[in-house]
Amino acid sequence: MLASPLSLDIRSGAVDNLSALLHERYISTTGSVLVAVGPSQGEEIWARIADSLPDATLFRVLDASLASAGELQGVLGERGYDAVVGIGGGRTLDVAKYAATRAALPMVAVATNLAHDGICSPVASLEHAHGKGSYGVALPLAVVVDLDYVRAAPRHLVSAGVGDVVSNTSAIEDWMLAHRERGEPVDGLAIAFARTASEAILRRTDSVESEDFLVALAEALVLSGMAMSVAGSSRPCSGACHEIVHAIDQLYPGVSNHGELAGVGALYATLLRGEPERFAQISECLARHGLGRNPLDIGLTEPEFVEAVMSAPSTRPDRYTILEHVGLSTEEVAGRVSELVALTS
Repeated sequence: MLASPLSLDIRSGAVDNLSALLHERYISTTGSVLVAVGPSQGEEIWARIADSLPDATLFRVLDASLASAGELQGVLGERGYDAVVGIGGGRTLDVAKYAATRAALPMVAVATNLAHDGICSPVASLEHAHGKGSYGVALPLAVVVDLDYVRAAPRHLVSAGVGDVVSNTSAIEDWMLAHRERGEPVDGLAIAFARTASEAILRRTDSVESEDFLVALAEALVLSGMAMSVAGSSRPCSGACHEIVHAIDQLYPGVSNHGELAGVGALYATLLRGEPERFAQISECLARHGLGRNPLDIGLTEPEFVEAVMSAPSTRPDRYTILEHVGLSTEEVAGRVSELVALTS
């Protein structure tokens, strides 16, 4: 059986239908929901819909930490809530997904940007005292993407999602490599979802200024989340590209954002595979959307990126990717990073 959201609503003005969605889909028959909002647009959306949810309780998510998620879980235990509604960016949604899962309550995701595939993924990325961890969670029961708020978000928080989606192409190749070299089982349906998402964005020539593109990007991010749900892990959307992301997060916290880093990681991994046509396709797509393609574009020096690549495999020691397969020395990695910079400058 395939776990999936009951509802997916991507359009302008979608938040105005939130109360009806909760009732008509039997997510909340009493209207007793806890609404977790992030700063800025989350607060704005709450002000817009508060009158339609008179029995709802507001919870403000201050940061994407295990502590915040634990606090939200504690509040959920104070009364008999029907569901959790998370309103905001990926950080807010991750906190809401984690707390709702631990409290065994359904969760509705109302996304205000399209920065990465956490909108509908079975994974929550949360900070703790020793860094950042990824935690298994239940999929949102419904997903709402109001394009009015997506368009109002900073451009980089929308275009960044492009990098996360196109990195699926690299992650799929890593999964197939692990299948050939290590006998790791693959899931054809998960690959179909992940590949459909990435190809849909790679082959478009319009940009985030186009409503049609925003719909396609939102659908692609949801498909990526579905791919991970089918696989039972992040495998179809996370390979060497995301090992590099996690290494950069650990070594140089605050550099760029998840989606843009995933795009750079995918481009480097594609270079290692010796796939010039795919490399050119990904590079052109990232450039078209104003995303970085090499370490200099994201504020890192070449030696810093080399250090991240060398430590990347340790972030997911159970995962076999092109990084583990080629096993390059520090000097060899430095040469390939210089090649990446030369090809994309």
